[in-house]
Amino acid sequence: MNDQLILKFPSQKAYKREDYYVSSSNQEAYDFINSWPRWIKRIVNIFGPSGSGKSHLSFILKNKTSCLQINSKELNEKVFLKFKTKEALIIENLNEKISEKLLFSLWNVALQDNKYLMITSKKPINSYPFKLKDLASRVKSTLSIGINLPSDDLISVIIAKNFSDKQIKVEKKHIDYIIKRIDRSYEKISQFILTLDKYSLKKGTPFSLKLIKEVLKMI
Repeated sequence: MNDQLILKFPSQKAYKREDYYVSSSNQEAYDFINSWPRWIKRIVNIFGPSGSGKSHLSFILKNKTSCLQINSKELNEKVFLKFKTKEALIIENLNEKISEKLLFSLWNVALQDNKYLMITSKKPINSYPFKLKDLASRVKSTLSIGINLPSDDLISVIIAKNFSDKQIKVEKKHIDYIIKRIDRSYEKISQFILTLDKYSLKKGTPFSLKLIKEVLKMI
């Protein structure tokens, strides 16, 4: 078994509030989720590209109250019964292929029963060409908050902080090397740092540029 297989990550990530890096690109979304239950609206759409941290925010909300969290492609009639016992519903990765009647019905349940509904998507759902007029009307009035991918400066701060937390001295040239070669994604950054830590312990070798190159190839 090679090192890459040994260091495979589980499909279910362990998100923690303290591991969420806040910057100007995600401050509004983070503040809103963190303000629960004092939301200005009970229904919110958090949108942004893959890796921008939408799922992390979902898990932060899930730890605040009783939530039903489900991917939009897995939505079916059984959701209604499960939603009745929860205070909030989180629909992840909403796309335009969703059943409009089902979404509209769930939206109504949230409004009528004073529940919370959080929808994540890659683009704002008020830009979706919904054909159901009542749904389109509801979507237009919903609160949508966007998240951008992290800037180079933020990536640098995240990497430097993690190295510092692990008492690893790292030169700026090493951080610059990583930034130029890693995907601009919170998930990839976290994956890189965790893999580097595990890999260095497994190899029993000191931190080096060679180690960085090997881990970058793994992820």
